[in-house]
Amino acid sequence: MAMLKPSVQWIRSFSCCQGNDLIPIIAKEMGLKTLVGAWLGDDLEKNELEIAGLIKLAKQGLVDIAAVGNEVMYRKDLNEEQLLGYIARVKEALPDIPVGYVDAYYEFEDRPAITQACDVILANCYPFWEGCALEYSLLYMKDMYRRTVAVAGGKKVIITETGWPNQGEKFYGAQPSEENALRYFLNTQHWGKTENIDIFYFSSFDESWKVGAEDDVGAFWGLWDKDEQLKYSQLS
Repeated sequence: MAMLKPSVQWIRSFSCCQGNDLIPIIAKEMGLKTLVGAWLGDDLEKNELEIAGLIKLAKQGLVDIAAVGNEVMYRKDLNEEQLLGYIARVKEALPDIPVGYVDAYYEFEDRPAITQACDVILANCYPFWEGCALEYSLLYMKDMYRRTVAVAGGKKVIITETGWPNQGEKFYGAQPSEENALRYFLNTQHWGKTENIDIFYFSSFDESWKVGAEDDVGAFWGLWDKDEQLKYSQLS
């Protein structure tokens, strides 16, 4: 967290269990704002622990935005009615805190009931995972954002994840490389600053364990590597 503090204003966390509940505590001690997520899945007992943890942290003043679930609809871990129930419970418990749900941008087009239930729209936008070449990636992300704004009904839209891996196999037209990852990061930051768009960049650190479903690129999305060394300082 001390490494991140000079470069960021917000920290996003994905879970309120197994030590992840310490993240917003430390972030607040360092003067950072927090988007705190309850990780929901098909384990209903664990979901209860996550929801309780999110509410507890928020009532302690440690949550600026509460996220109820991350890509649950995309993974099909729950049905829409179940997710809406969790969102409603958190909103009732936390009437003074914006409550949203994180998923791929197109899910907010396809699921208007979820979009309506959210106070803030938390959209993941990955041109890489749609096979977009680096040269067109910023235009593509702008379109993802525009489509989300179009269905948001005037609610604030935050890009909660976007990024580009620096190693791994090509995904259709999307090529991982150090140069492409750096260019994508710089393009994203310039666009966000110029047009006043809030963006959580994915990710801070490489996650060497994250392989399998994301093939060999999963471990290489960080701005810092697994040894906490900034990747691109020699290129900037």
